[in-house]
Parts: sequence; C-alpha cells; structure tokens
Amino acid sequence: MSCSKAPRLSRKAPDIRGLLAAPRRIPLVMGIVNVTPDSFYAGSRFSPQAAADEVLRQAEAGADLVDIGGQSTRPGSDPVPAEEELRRVAPVFAALAGKSPVPLSIDTDKARVACECLAAGAALLNDVSALRADPDMMAAAQAAPAVVLMHRGGDSPKTMQESPRYGDVLAEVKAFLAGRRDAFAAAGGDPTRLLYDPGIGFGKDLGHNLSLLKHLDELCALGPVVLGASRKSFLGKVTVDGGPQDRLEGSLAAACWAAMQGAAVVRVHDVAATRRALAALDAVLGAA
Repeated sequence: MSCSKAPRLSRKAPDIRGLLAAPRRIPLVMGIVNVTPDSFYAGSRFSPQAAADEVLRQAEAGADLVDIGGQSTRPGSDPVPAEEELRRVAPVFAALAGKSPVPLSIDTDKARVACECLAAGAALLNDVSALRADPDMMAAAQAAPAVVLMHRGGDSPKTMQESPRYGDVLAEVKAFLAGRRDAFAAAGGDPTRLLYDPGIGFGKDLGHNLSLLKHLDELCALGPVVLGASRKSFLGKVTVDGGPQDRLEGSLAAACWAAMQGAAVVRVHDVAATRRALAALDAVLGAA
C-alpha cells in the first residue's frame, strides 16, 4: 500500500523538516494525545471530541509538535483493528485541519491508518514497530515527510516485557535501528527523513532503560533521536512512587538528560513543565 504525498495540515504550522533541521541547544518538545481508553497514564487519555482541543492546548503550552495515537502500546496491551483506530483518530485530524499551529504526528503501526492520517495532513509517522508490523507500512511510509523508527524488544506490546534479554543492549538497539534505516533506503526512502527512538520501556528492564539513557549520545550518531521516557514505569522503580501520576520529576530529569546527550525530540505528557525545565537548562548551556 502506497499513500499519496501528505499535504500541509495548516499554513500556521512550520514545516517539519525545517523544524527538525534548525540548530538549537535543547530538544523539540513533542506532546502526547492518546485517543484511547487504556493508555498507561490516565492524564493522556482523551475522547475524539476532546483530543483536538488538547492538541491546541498543548501547542499553547509550548509543544513544538504533537503525537496523536489511537491504540495503546503499553506493556500487555492488545492491538485494535484499523477501523477502530481510525474511528478514534480521524476526527481529530479533521477537526484540526487549518487550525493546528504545530505539526502533527500519527502514532500507528498500520499502513491504512498511516495513509489516511497523512492524507489528512499528518507531518510525521511514528511507528513503534519500525515499519515491521504491517507489510504495507514500508511503502506507506514513503509519503511521510518524516518517520520515527522505534526499537521494540519482543514480538508485540502484549509480550514484550516477558523477561527481556540482551547481550549488549546499546549495541543491539543501535544495530537494529541502523538496519531499519538501511531497509528504508533500500525501499526507495530518503534516510535523512528518519528519526530514531531507542524504545524506552518497550521490551527492556530497568537496567536496559538506564543504560540506553546513559549512552544516548552514542545513538545520536545515527541521526535525530526521539526520547520517550515520560512517566514510564522504570522511573517509578528508581524513585519508588505510587504510579504514573507521581513521575513528573523523574520525567523532567530524563528530558533534561536527553537534552544534554543531544536528543532532537523529547516526547512528553507534561508540555508546560518540560518546556520550563528545558528553558532553565538552555540558559545554563548558553552562559559564558
């Protein structure tokens, strides 16, 4: 399945490629809007009607782009049919046509969903399977102005946290992402359109997640890196909290560390707080 080239969602929204290429000391902030009933953090769950308003609210709070998803990929989750995923996300893109001041991303591993959302103006395709879950996704991704390839251990979100094992997690994740880059190029894609996500919390235990964070700069050698650590369970294991609602401070620490390691994008639930934390870090980095 191939898609037609994606149109610009809004004249207000900056071009995603230009946004990613612009020099900066701190990462872009990608907000999260889940049009799902079962995402792991309740604060990110929205109905289709409320999701469009939330995108605009996050843009006002300082998001540089917003990732919209219609299927939970939390550990243990089950997939939903493409029809249901589209029922959730298509109205959001339709409601934002001509209104969003920031580029929008579609978080999906299904080619049909990707094509319809790209046709509706999505500027970025974020696939947690790195274009592997759907045999048509590699072709569909050619229409996306930018594509995020993520590493996920295991076969699916349902089973990915069942005893994840690596010999060298950093080397294996880096090799996987490089291999997916090469596959994208072999299919006719331009690898300069790619971003790379190490997949924190996707088929990895606490030690794996911390090691990937510690050595994030080595992954940046591949190209622009997206870091999604916001409110994830590994932070709770470090800080001994009561659940996702208690992980703001750990999430901000992870975002600032990612910035210092050279990440291009941080994917977060708490846009305003992250923007303030990164602004403070930017001031320090820019001091004489």
